[in-house]
Amino acid sequence: MAERSYDFLMPSVNFFGSGVIAKIGERAKMLRMKKPVVVTDKFLENLEGGAVKQTLASLDEAGVDYVIYNGVEPNPKIHNIKEVKALFEKENADSIITVGGGSAHDTGKGAGIILTNGDDITKLAGIETLDNALPPLIAVNTTAGTGSELTRHAVITNEETHLKFVVVSWRNIPLVSFNDPSLMLDVPKGLTAATGMDAFVQSIEPYVSVDHNPITDSQCIEAIKLIETSLREAVANGHNLKARTKMVEAEMLAGMAFNNANLGYVHAMAHQLGGQYDAPHGVCCALLLPYVEKYNLIADPQRFAELAEFMGENTAGLSTRDAAELSIRAMKQMSDDVGIPETIKDIGADPKDFELMAENALKDGNAASNPRVGTKEDIVKIFQAAYAGNLDFSF
Repeated sequence: MAERSYDFLMPSVNFFGSGVIAKIGERAKMLRMKKPVVVTDKFLENLEGGAVKQTLASLDEAGVDYVIYNGVEPNPKIHNIKEVKALFEKENADSIITVGGGSAHDTGKGAGIILTNGDDITKLAGIETLDNALPPLIAVNTTAGTGSELTRHAVITNEETHLKFVVVSWRNIPLVSFNDPSLMLDVPKGLTAATGMDAFVQSIEPYVSVDHNPITDSQCIEAIKLIETSLREAVANGHNLKARTKMVEAEMLAGMAFNNANLGYVHAMAHQLGGQYDAPHGVCCALLLPYVEKYNLIADPQRFAELAEFMGENTAGLSTRDAAELSIRAMKQMSDDVGIPETIKDIGADPKDFELMAENALKDGNAASNPRVGTKEDIVKIFQAAYAGNLDFSF
């Protein structure tokens, strides 16, 4: 069999570190933005001294006009992206700046998609379905988690069917990303935990993905080590700037890794949970992680044994299988330590929905790179185990 080749995608320019937000106006001018739509939510817009206020101040200083869309909501819906499109056209805007977490970035990407690729985004679900470039896009990140400011993924919820779908295209990648940890000091504990666990999952899934490669492996390893030594600390004390900075570095590494090595059943199933019950994405991922990876373990026990070491577990004297099992317990321990709920039952999951959710999970764009090939019946069993909180399940 011929040796495999890879591509590697990320934004052209990435600013990170305290104070980088001051460069937004200058960069917008360099990109010849005349009037961007600033896509954010009401809370961030009204936060004194927060990311939106600082973004607008930087744009004002650079002499760049703008209009604000403040209707971003968790698990962005089709109606959100249509509202941004309508505002964009009404105000004769020419570009987009997203300010927030993954929901803001996905809203901005989704709006850009329907501005240039047709109004029905549901027809564009899948991989590399976009023929036309999006309007110029800058992403200003305010949570250390989703990695959406770096990636080609846009995740949108169809509010009529309660299904989440993904549009994966290199055209979705922002031209410039900003990650300023000083903006994250006042992020609430629960949101810090949820987004941090999203980054944790996004450092694990690409490591065991069928599409992993030496570059993404190194990113995953460093991201896991950073998260192991900073997420608990950031949850315990949000003003720990060192921990916040390490989490920014970790989420960027994880974002780059999954953007190129892809994900797996955790995300494919989490999209169904989030779409069906409007639950926070990071919480959905964290709740499913140990159960999915317990299922995946037999596909490559050696890599799971390595994960245990990266997580700081003592694997000395253990067999490969026992060390691999230790990684699953470490994943669950991380969730417990940062206050993630115990089971998917706690976020409103209903077993009567599992069959349809399993069917749709296997259609999700993230399913193809999972290391173990599953059936609908397998996915239902994983949902059932996560509902019961039973990590001793078997197939």
